[in-house]
This record gives sequence, structure tokens and C-alpha cells, in this order.
Amino acid sequence: MSHLAVQFKASLLCSALSISVSGCATDRSLSPLPDGEKVTFTIKVPAELKPYDMRVMYRSAKCQRVGHDASGKPEMLDGHSSFETVFQPGQPENMYKATLFVNGGGPCEWRLSNVMFGVTYRDPGRFGENVLVGGGGGVIVVFDHNNPQLSLGGRVAVEGSELKIVKDYYLWLNERYTGGYVKRASLSGYGSGYLTYEARQARNVYFEPVFHPEFVVTSVAPKKHAVGDFIKFFYPDGTVESDPEGRPNFKKMQEIRLKAEAKK
Repeated sequence: MSHLAVQFKASLLCSALSISVSGCATDRSLSPLPDGEKVTFTIKVPAELKPYDMRVMYRSAKCQRVGHDASGKPEMLDGHSSFETVFQPGQPENMYKATLFVNGGGPCEWRLSNVMFGVTYRDPGRFGENVLVGGGGGVIVVFDHNNPQLSLGGRVAVEGSELKIVKDYYLWLNERYTGGYVKRASLSGYGSGYLTYEARQARNVYFEPVFHPEFVVTSVAPKKHAVGDFIKFFYPDGTVESDPEGRPNFKKMQEIRLKAEAKK
């Protein structure tokens, strides 16, 4: 019998019996050393935005789980432990911080794998009673070789202990009709809503979303699905465009803003 098959059967035995035997780690809690190495996350939040809770994932090569490869065969993968934590306001008031241990400790010897965090529009209700908060201002930071909780395209590799992210964002009011009417106040920025970085040595992560509230893009989706009928985007310079991608043209928004600022 192969070593992998033995591990697979042992894993099933642990799950079925829920007892502590050799090779079965029942205590999956994190227990970092108080003086252990940490990663500090800082967000400089504009008045119109607010941070949302950080989603954290630790992984363990010691407490593995059973997965399946592309052919459906069982394989042993690193175990994972996930939770959410809140950014705390600091000084000055628009600076928010969170701190995580690199080594999560515990019997599983957890290690920080990846995090998801970001900002959203603070007061969508100013645009109507039923306007919802949308997405668009997210960041993913990966600290190991594994895929993050959410994979959206490629990732930017960053060396060193400092990761500084400063990006422009615009308000995007979007309306959809299919499946029921919904209007959201989202953020339009570079990429698909999440900026992803692989920064294995990063110990200070700084995120500064630069928000431009005076430049707003709106969109209206078709009321019915029809071939060749796409979402219409209404830009602050008065132009209207249809786009099959379903997101505002960030480059166009940058050009509109820079052109307007040059006239001042």
C-alpha cells in the first residue's frame, strides 16, 4: 500500500472516530507566541469610505486534509484555518490597523497563508433608500506558495518587508434588473475588484485608496438578456459606452479626471 493511501485512510479514520490517536491532530486551535513575528496592516481610509473585516487564512503542513486531483484521485493537502478580524481605528482617525502573527502556533504549527481586506463606500443610502453596498476596493496578500481564498487573475510579486499599495478609485453606481432590481454603490479601480500581491517577506502592508468623489460613473444593465445588448456606462464627461466586460473603463476615468484637473 502506498504512503499516500495510508495517509488517506488515516485521515478518514481520524474524521470518523474524532479521537486522538497517533497521526491525528484533534486540537486545531491557533496559539501563537506572544513575542512572535507579526505582520502589521495599515489602511489610510478617505472620509467617504470604510474598511471591512479582514478574512484571514492560516495553513498547516502538519494537519493535512484530503483533497482530489484533476483525475479525482485523493491527495493530501495542507490544512487550513480561517477567521475574520476587525481593523481598529488609530491616530490620526483615518488610519486603521490590524496585526497578525506569522506563526500561528498550536499543535498544527499554523503559518499565515493569505489575507483579504479592503474598503467599501460608507453611505450608499445617500443615493436612495434601497441602494446596497457594492465591492471593488479589495486587496489580497499571499504569504506562501498556495492559492489564496479567492483567485482573480494574476498576482504581483513583491520582494522585501514593505508592501505599499496606493491606488485611485471612483464611485460606480450600477443598476441591474434581471433577477430583481438592484442598485449598488461600488468602487471602480484598476483590475477586477481585488488587487493581488504575493509578498512572502512582507511585515508591513500599507494600503491607501485615493478616492475621487467628484468623478462618478453610472451603469444600467439591460432589462432582459439579448444577444449584443450590453451594460451601458455613463461617464462624467457625458460619453456613453456599452461594454461586454461589465465594468467601467478605468483608464477612461483616469483620463477624464486628469484632463479636468489640468484645466484648473
